[in-house]
Amino acid sequence: MKRLVLVLLVLGLLGALGVGGFYFRMHSLSIAPGPGGTDVELEVPRGANARSVGVLLRQQGLVPDTTVFRFVVWQRGGLSLKAGKFKLSRSLSPMELATALEKPPLAEDEPFVVVEGWRLRDVDEALAAAGRADAGAYLKAASSRVGYTAPFTLPEGTLEGYLYPETYLLPKGRVDPRVLVQKQLDQFAARVFTPLESEVKGFKRSLHELVTMASMLEREEPTPSNRPIVAGILWRRIDLGYPLGVDATSRYELKEWNDRGAFLVKLRDQNDPYNSRHKKGLPPTPIGAPTLSSFEGALKPVPGDFMYYLHDAQKQLHPSRNAEEHEALRKKYDVY
Repeated sequence: MKRLVLVLLVLGLLGALGVGGFYFRMHSLSIAPGPGGTDVELEVPRGANARSVGVLLRQQGLVPDTTVFRFVVWQRGGLSLKAGKFKLSRSLSPMELATALEKPPLAEDEPFVVVEGWRLRDVDEALAAAGRADAGAYLKAASSRVGYTAPFTLPEGTLEGYLYPETYLLPKGRVDPRVLVQKQLDQFAARVFTPLESEVKGFKRSLHELVTMASMLEREEPTPSNRPIVAGILWRRIDLGYPLGVDATSRYELKEWNDRGAFLVKLRDQNDPYNSRHKKGLPPTPIGAPTLSSFEGALKPVPGDFMYYLHDAQKQLHPSRNAEEHEALRKKYDVY
């Protein structure tokens, strides 16, 4: 009987020491700083609890395991979680993370639309009109490649043509235009350059020439499936030394794209470097933001003997092989 009592006492003592050791370990981990490094943006979904948030924290490497975070919550007597995004430092201890998650979340992002074909000045005006940035701030931010990163060589001057048109989620209120510019460069890399990198490097034109051609196709041809046809005509005209005759290039520097009076003045100016009725070769810069379909059209032109094209009143494309055919189509569709 005495032997049985002694065994039970020893087992009880060992159990107590085990629980105490577990408590000491958990308490030590709960106050220990995190691993450090870059901050993490964590999104807490609606209806989340300490267990599910602990899983998210562990996945991001913010806590060593979910048990530690649940222990912290137990120590604190619970956790008042708020749904939303939180910017969390990796140097925070689990206890500090729990405190941070009870604070108000980051302001929700709002969409900002960059329309296909828009010029830098169009984006700048839209940002200013929405009260998101001062007039001219975006233009200044996109006027140089300094401070931006990309997996391709950025042009020496303006970033026109490389800033992908898309709907971007930006913080509410005023934004840093440089943040938007970098997002657009990242999107161009993800949507255009990276998937087509091998083809771009194997093409006989440079990336900048492709971007410039794509920007013209975006404005010139409304039907994406026709853009390779138009690209074939325009590349052929360049190779044979013909002016491109793309009137969209003469609109590029206009304050209002559809200002017909100012456009006609530009067409008569033979010294305008963007007047492709008179100047041979590509315009000095891209003339707007092209989409993937326009870039693919520039990269994969349709070969053939067409040298001209026009659009009828329904915007249908009509290519022709020579000036005589082109003039006949002008008369047929009353396009001048």
